[in-house]
Amino acid sequence: MRSMSRWLSGLALVLLATVALASSPKMGSPAPDFRLQDQTGKWVSLKEQRGKWVVLYFYPKDNTPGCTTQACEFRDDIFAFRREGAVIYGVSVDDVDSKKAFAKEHSLPFSVLADPSKQTTAAYGVLQKMLGMFEIARRDTFIIDPEGRIAKHWENVDAKGHSVMVLSELKRLKGV
Repeated sequence: MRSMSRWLSGLALVLLATVALASSPKMGSPAPDFRLQDQTGKWVSLKEQRGKWVVLYFYPKDNTPGCTTQACEFRDDIFAFRREGAVIYGVSVDDVDSKKAFAKEHSLPFSVLADPSKQTTAAYGVLQKMLGMFEIARRDTFIIDPEGRIAKHWENVDAKGHSVMVLSELKRLKGV
């Protein structure tokens, strides 16, 4: 009976575990380019942002509690990020219609990008398999410098308070 209980506990852990499917780009390496649609259907590419600091954050799912907290904190800090010359992009594997509803409901003043093909999420090494059944983005954030290199990477972040942490690191990287 006891061994059966341990076996079931182990099985539960395996089923609940998330598995990253690829590794993330290393700090100092070129950030993978992308071309994704935002909530308005406009195509956005990293290449177009050359010369700017970019905050690229990945999140699991539109309109879920943690993802909403994270997006709203970036929204509330948008003017501070703009003063630092940074643009913010949120990415998940949801489609454009989902992005449109999410951005509208929470008055997001930055682009949330749809990656339904999961190619960009995979290129950044943040695509993970949940419960062995479906793939979502892990909650990771990258700061990309004006030359298009990875300047900072956070893995599995806590949504609450993350925007302030990113802003502080951005200022540090800029020497402000």
